[in-house]
Amino acid sequence: MKRRNLFAQLATPLFAALLLSACGQDRQPDYNEEIMAWRAERLEKLLAPTGYLNQTGLYWLEPGSYSFGAGPDNDLVFPGPGAAAIGELQVDEYSVFMRVNPGVTVHFQDQPVEELTLVEDTADHPVTVTHGSLSWAVLERDGRFALRLRDFEHPVLAAFGPLPYFEINPDYRVEAVLRRYDTPVIADVGTVIDGLGYHPESPGEVEFKLNGQRYSMEAYQSGDRLFYVFGDRTNGPVTYGGGRFLYSDMPGEDGRVVLDFNKAYSPPCAFNDFSTCPVASPRNRLRVAIEAGEKYDADLHYTPAG
Repeated sequence: MKRRNLFAQLATPLFAALLLSACGQDRQPDYNEEIMAWRAERLEKLLAPTGYLNQTGLYWLEPGSYSFGAGPDNDLVFPGPGAAAIGELQVDEYSVFMRVNPGVTVHFQDQPVEELTLVEDTADHPVTVTHGSLSWAVLERDGRFALRLRDFEHPVLAAFGPLPYFEINPDYRVEAVLRRYDTPVIADVGTVIDGLGYHPESPGEVEFKLNGQRYSMEAYQSGDRLFYVFGDRTNGPVTYGGGRFLYSDMPGEDGRVVLDFNKAYSPPCAFNDFSTCPVASPRNRLRVAIEAGEKYDADLHYTPAG
């Protein structure tokens, strides 16, 4: 009886250890599959019509009139297969109005249009128009208008990839706590465009530990999630110099959130110069190398010829 009891006492922790080991082995493949699925979705979104890889132009607009088309004499020269002279834009401080030249076909919601107000992307019902494989829409950023051009047959789409990543490391999936401000604040964050700011609402800062060290960064409200623009000591030589992006779910009542740096990714400006990406503020530049998530590859950045 004593021997049986002694065996049971020894076997129980041994069995528990084996069980935990087996569970850990099960969890790791599951986690790897989760990250690989996230990476596949990331690439799919980049390649989608609303992704960032088909962008071929970004034109900042001041009040006045602008001719546009593929011809070199236009005020806005569109690269790609468009008509030489597509039309004209009339810009004031409130709106951008488009007139299409006779004999040129431009569509809005599958219907040809001759003139149209290009309602900006921050409005409830923004307008996007198409001309062959080209598409354009008006952005409003910090009180300024810009025209963004896309080409759905952009050669980059067929040749793009693969995206480079660090090895998957579960240690970079960390629990954090949102320390809320007394009242939300409007953050003042720089962008890749000189003089253009990014001003999201911030509910507070998240605190977390990596390798036993404590860090924090400011969180930004993004719909029903939290958004982070952060920098770290991999920026420049290994990851995008302006920092990387990360999302997390909103915290529960206890304020706890999960930051999974294996899902950190490069901003659109890592792939071309036609976006208005925010860059990591000094507040969010972490004094640690976050060796997880997406790396930067200069060969994947599109620069127009000439």
